[in-house]
Amino acid sequence: MDNAGQIQHVSGAEREREIGGIVDVYQRRIGNKALLFDDIPGYPKGHRILANILTSVPRINMTMGLPANASEVDLVAFWRRYMQEMKLIPPRTVSRGLIQENVQSGDAVDLHCIPTPRWHEQDGGHFIGTGCMVVMKDPDTGWINYGAYRVQVQGRNVASVHCTKGKHGNQIMRKYHERGAPCPVAVVVGMHPGLFMVSGLEIPYGTNEYDAAGGLLGEPVDVVAAPRTGLPIPANAEIAFEGYVRPNDLLPEGPFGEWAGYYVGGVLQEPAIRIETLLHRNDPILLGAIPGIPPDDDSFYRGTYRSGAIWNQLEAAGIPEVKGVWAHPSGGSRLWITVSIKQQYAGHSKQAGIVASQCHAGAYANRFVVVVDDDIDPANMDKVVWAMCTRCDPRDDFEILRGNWTGTSDPMNYGRGDQRNARVVIDACKPWHRRESFPLAVGSSTDLDAHIHAKWRHVLPGAEAT
Repeated sequence: MDNAGQIQHVSGAEREREIGGIVDVYQRRIGNKALLFDDIPGYPKGHRILANILTSVPRINMTMGLPANASEVDLVAFWRRYMQEMKLIPPRTVSRGLIQENVQSGDAVDLHCIPTPRWHEQDGGHFIGTGCMVVMKDPDTGWINYGAYRVQVQGRNVASVHCTKGKHGNQIMRKYHERGAPCPVAVVVGMHPGLFMVSGLEIPYGTNEYDAAGGLLGEPVDVVAAPRTGLPIPANAEIAFEGYVRPNDLLPEGPFGEWAGYYVGGVLQEPAIRIETLLHRNDPILLGAIPGIPPDDDSFYRGTYRSGAIWNQLEAAGIPEVKGVWAHPSGGSRLWITVSIKQQYAGHSKQAGIVASQCHAGAYANRFVVVVDDDIDPANMDKVVWAMCTRCDPRDDFEILRGNWTGTSDPMNYGRGDQRNARVVIDACKPWHRRESFPLAVGSSTDLDAHIHAKWRHVLPGAEAT
């Protein structure tokens, strides 16, 4: 990334206010460089922090080995193929890895040796787990799962983990606790960004994320067994720690500025991880993927994936002629979903919208689903709003769905203790019974457009001339 001019080096920024403040400024415009912080006051040179990593389409492409100039549409197509094929390459267990260059155990464990920032000015602590992998093992099946759940430093050898109810990690942890047993947990907070990307995606229940990551990267992920829990951690990770979450062992956690752009949850009581081992490489790099007012590092990369996932799930549900899906970054790639279809029958558009709002990839924390005709690019918000304003009759084309799946990060959930929300499905397609008589849209025909671009390319603006 550095050789490609994608890294901004920052020297001397302190962790309480300046690192998070610089990241916030950089995230205000998609496409800014990634940030690599070094010479952090109070820490050895080489103890670094990498942030703003996946807010650029070229960086996402390069992370996955794609051409740097592939477009957003190309990325959606890539994710569709990846999920349809779901090529799984199991991890490879090795005896040694760079993650074992430094190992602290027992009373020697000290999370404070890692320069974890206060990412947002109003955060209630230092969140070491943002761009992270929280690894667990199903006690019944042995299924290895990892997900991106926020982790707060609570002391030298204790952290807390925030796992939204319904997520796979929460389901696994609950199995242990219902039996009165501690849940083994390994947390990885510095790793290949491709491994982190998989942790934030809706990989099917029962599928090992390491297998999915191997398929994404095209080779097995080398893993080593964590010393106490035996959980697999990437052999070449930068920083990891392991321990146990015991039943009813809760600590105050937060507040934390979340992906929807608000402080919502306040101070919560979250499970404590009692850490038994801390491992890190020489000169470790902490990976940060920081939520904020979207689009941001936490949500931007998920949009193209989620678009592909929803598209696949619509087709799997029998919805025909889906022409495009876009999970809009400004909605955190969750709150706003647009689906483009070629209408085939009465009720087709409303069916597509309702399924998109409830399929696994689209259901969590959604607010608006808009269905448009196939002449509308779902990623072009000007055209989407135009369709909503000119093809939608609110008397018939708004469906309000109540009691849906959301989480504490949703500022419009039903309230503390009730993590549900309402959402709207908007049919912005031409009315089925008027589709043949609907007024003709103004604009050049395809043939005229091609003629103008061929003959007058030299006078056309660059964006329209391509």
